[in-house]
Amino acid sequence: MVVKKESGEIVIHTMESGTIEFCVLGTTPYICHRLAQKAWKELIFPGAKKNSADKEGSLKHDPIKEFRDAPYRMADPAAPTVLAIPSSSFKGAMETAALDTPGTKKAQIGRLVKVGWADQALYGVPKVFMAITRSSDINRTPDVRTRALLREWACKVRVTFHKPILREQSITNLLATAGQLSGVGDWRQEKGSGEYGCFKLVSADDPDFKRIVATCGRKAQQDALDNPVAHNDETSEMLAWFGVELKRRGFKVAA
Repeated sequence: MVVKKESGEIVIHTMESGTIEFCVLGTTPYICHRLAQKAWKELIFPGAKKNSADKEGSLKHDPIKEFRDAPYRMADPAAPTVLAIPSSSFKGAMETAALDTPGTKKAQIGRLVKVGWADQALYGVPKVFMAITRSSDINRTPDVRTRALLREWACKVRVTFHKPILREQSITNLLATAGQLSGVGDWRQEKGSGEYGCFKLVSADDPDFKRIVATCGRKAQQDALDNPVAHNDETSEMLAWFGVELKRRGFKVAA
């Protein structure tokens, strides 16, 4: 707050900050949505446009590689998990929730709230999830996208906020609302058509939270990435068909 005295002197008071660490427990599955390295490379250095012969001689999709590329990963090899969740996901969810919460504004939450600076450890076992998606072109061209899906998931989120404009209870209420109205990850509640990525706030001794943290960490995640398992029957059928067609057409993919 800036106070201007009658003498013309301007006094600027410092703002206090508070920090709360929340235990987050998923209530609907989380879909990992990291942009594939192939897409990054095309954006940095676009390749030549493929003709019909090029398209026939190359694979459009490699489902297992796409599955393994979908999650964000912890940079530290000593981290308790392989998978990570971007901190920005929760700040974005809180900003979206502010649009539907009386007395708050999205821009204000963006200025006054910080959610860490590094990705958070994400607990949960990833499975292969294939689904029909629509491209953003004018014809809304259909395509098949393969991602990693966590049926059960949990993480911890550290939120820093500025006092006295925001208080502990306000931050707790806003994040809890974000878990219901916004969600995180791909095809989340915020998008309208999906209901994935919803969550609730729990205590550190919540039985489900403790179970997921204890059993769905680095070892379980690495095993799931090395030995992929389909999330549902449709994905299982498509993977089986892809394997047969791969051999029939003489293509090879990375192990």
